[in-house]
Amino acid sequence: MTRGFSGISNYSSLVFDCDGVILNSNRIKTNAFYETTKQFGNKYASALVDYHVLNGGVSRYVKFNYFITKILNRKLDPILYEELLYRFANEVKKGLNDCEVAIGLKELSLLTSKANWLIVSGGEQSELRETFAAKNLEQYFLGGIFGSPSTKDIIIKREKERKNINKPAIFIGDSKYDYQVAKKNDLDFLFLSDWSELPDWRQWIKEKNICEVPSIKDIL
Repeated sequence: MTRGFSGISNYSSLVFDCDGVILNSNRIKTNAFYETTKQFGNKYASALVDYHVLNGGVSRYVKFNYFITKILNRKLDPILYEELLYRFANEVKKGLNDCEVAIGLKELSLLTSKANWLIVSGGEQSELRETFAAKNLEQYFLGGIFGSPSTKDIIIKREKERKNINKPAIFIGDSKYDYQVAKKNDLDFLFLSDWSELPDWRQWIKEKNICEVPSIKDIL
């Protein structure tokens, strides 16, 4: 039986994560973390991938800081840090051009025509906006497309203060971090499972009593 998320049309604001929700790009990002750091050896690159997967939704800025200071156990080297960010961005750009887009966005936009749509992502903001423009997706997200280096928590707090996010509001994401941000900012939360890389998501949503559907089209 096809599942849906009842009451979606009652929300004033819909806040979407990007990777794993709008774009099937989680694997692209995961591969990019490995490719960017494999020069240091499989052990260290794999450790970063593991950290990345367990901390889905957290920005690359935090992850490369962690890689240098915790995995390599070095002092933060600004030159190495910027080099990793640059190489990662190039790896991601290669994959995003042909990235699969969620089915059902147009239909969902018609169903929620009175709601303000926003992207709040851990992805780099200028990269997000360039990708969404290239794929003609910015037409749906008139509330704005926002990303790092600002954290999701900071972005949502800021947009609430600007009255760009108004209650009732819902955050649609695919990670534990998305759920934590939604809860902290008093937003409802919907977990999308199809493209999520969260390994224990079934047990987790059961423990937290979280609503789940596979993908955007299943919200309808």
